Amino acid sequence: MTAEGCIRVGQEAPDFTATAVFDQEFKTIKLSDYRGQYVVLFFYPLDFTFVCPTEIIAFSDRYKEFSAVKTEVLGVSVDSEFSHLAWIQTDKKQGGIGDIDYPLVSDIKKEISTNYNVLDPDAGVALRGLFIIDPEGTIQHATVNNLSFGRSVDETLRTLKAIQYVQSHPDEVCPAGWQEGDQTMIPDPVKSKEYFASV
Repeated sequence: MTAEGCIRVGQEAPDFTATAVFDQEFKTIKLSDYRGQYVVLFFYPLDFTFVCPTEIIAFSDRYKEFSAVKTEVLGVSVDSEFSHLAWIQTDKKQGGIGDIDYPLVSDIKKEISTNYNVLDPDAGVALRGLFIIDPEGTIQHATVNNLSFGRSVDETLRTLKAIQYVQSHPDEVCPAGWQEGDQTMIPDPVKSKEYFASV
């Protein structure tokens, strides 16, 4: 955390211990238990709302793609674990989310959303913050959407794969819009011309 209470990329992700719902059971999880793998940590405002289920279901539908690149997904809201469970047990046609493939974390004391600087104090809920945390526990990517529009799973996966690429190829960088398999660039005044000459 910085003196202003904001967190930035390159900083260690604030650890937390919280109750989550996974596989319709209550489990205590710690962020630090996921060291050694990537984590997509995303915040959403509230259970039983409108945009939120579309995001949560979209991440669950694509969960295998995250798992295939050694990444866990964690969803967080200020609801209780009991609310999470009720929402999971509600049919999708009735505004529920059904079973999902990753844990939903309860932040009922609003400590996690405060530590990640995504709590909207006026609304009392978390903004749509999303953080990609690397295996060392360092935040590599952070975005925050306002309440009324959702995020893109495609863009999250693209960014995650770019992070993983540059971390495994430290002498290369990924240009704008880079997709897995695309050409990268060597950040050198001479060597970068190879990339620019090819586009």
